[in-house]
Amino acid sequence: MSVPPDPTTTAPGRVDALDALRGLALCGILLVNMPAIAGLPPAAGSWSGTLPQWLELTAHQRFFPLFSFLFGLGTALFLDAAARRTTRPRLVLLRRLLVLGVLGAAHHLLQPGEALLPYAIVGVVVLLPASWLPRPVIALGGAAATGVALAFTSGGLLLVPGLFLLGLAAARYGLHHRMAAPNRAVWTAVLAGAVVVAVPLLSIQVDTIEHSGFDRVSSTAGLAMAVGYASALVLLTASRFGPWASSVLAPLGRLALTNYLTATLMVVLLTTAPAFSGPGGYRVLLPLAAAILVVQVVASRWWLRRFRYGPVEWLWRSIVWWSPARMR
Repeated sequence: MSVPPDPTTTAPGRVDALDALRGLALCGILLVNMPAIAGLPPAAGSWSGTLPQWLELTAHQRFFPLFSFLFGLGTALFLDAAARRTTRPRLVLLRRLLVLGVLGAAHHLLQPGEALLPYAIVGVVVLLPASWLPRPVIALGGAAATGVALAFTSGGLLLVPGLFLLGLAAARYGLHHRMAAPNRAVWTAVLAGAVVVAVPLLSIQVDTIEHSGFDRVSSTAGLAMAVGYASALVLLTASRFGPWASSVLAPLGRLALTNYLTATLMVVLLTTAPAFSGPGGYRVLLPLAAAILVVQVVASRWWLRRFRYGPVEWLWRSIVWWSPARMR
C-alpha cells in the first residue's frame, strides 16, 4: 500500500530518510535533556528497572552520536549547495558556523549542556579545514578520532570531532543517496551488526548501572545503538509504513533547529510546575515529553504547508547569505 507524497515531508533536493533521522534524534535528545534541565536526580543504585535507569540504556548517549554524525553530513551537503551559488563556499560555511555559535551561546543561558556552541566550535576547528581533504583521509581521520575517543576517554563531547568527520565522509561517499533508495540486505546487515555489538555491552551496563554515564562501556554501547536506531529507521522508511513514519519524523527534522530551541523553552516553563520537581518528576517526564513532541509535530507540519523554512532556520539562512531567504 502506498500514499501520495506529503508536501510537509518532501522537498526538492531533500532526502526524506535523512530528515526523519534528524527528527528521531530530536525525540531522543529531548528525553535526555529534560531531566538535566529540570534538575532530576540521575540513575542510582543497582539495577531496579527505574525510568532513569532505562533512559541510561535506551537514550543517554544513543541519540547524541546520531545527531553529531548528521551534523557532519548536513555540513557537507550545505557546502556542496553553497558551491553552486558562490565562488567562496567555505566563507559562507564559516559564517554559518559563527551564527550557530551565537545562537548556541544564547541557548547556553537556558541549558548549560546544550550542543550548538560546541558544534560551532568543532565545526570551525575540524570540519572547515577537513573540507579540503580527500574523502579517504576524512573517513580514516573520523574513524581514528572516534576510536581514540571510545578507547581512552569518557565519550560525550570528545566523540564529536570524529563523528563530524565520519558524517562529512559519508556525504562524500553518497550515503544520503543510499538512504533515499536503500539496499535492504545491506541495511539489515548493519542493523544485525549493531545488535551483536550492543547486546553484550548493554548487559555490562546493566550490571554496572550505578556507574553508568559518560564512560567507555556506555559510550560504546551508545554508538552501537545509534547505528542500530538509524539503520532500523532507514529500513522502516523503505517499507510500506515509511510514508507514515516520515510524516511524523521528517517535519521535526526539517525544523530541527527551531524544534531544538523551542523544546528547551517549553521544558524550562514546565519545570516551574511542582509536579516536575524532585525524584517524583520522573512520573510526568514521559507524558510531558510526548506532549511536547505532539505539539512540535503538529506545528511543524502546519508550518511546512505554508513556508519553506522554519523561523529560526530562516533567520540563520538569511544572516549567513546576507539576504532574506524566500519563505513562500
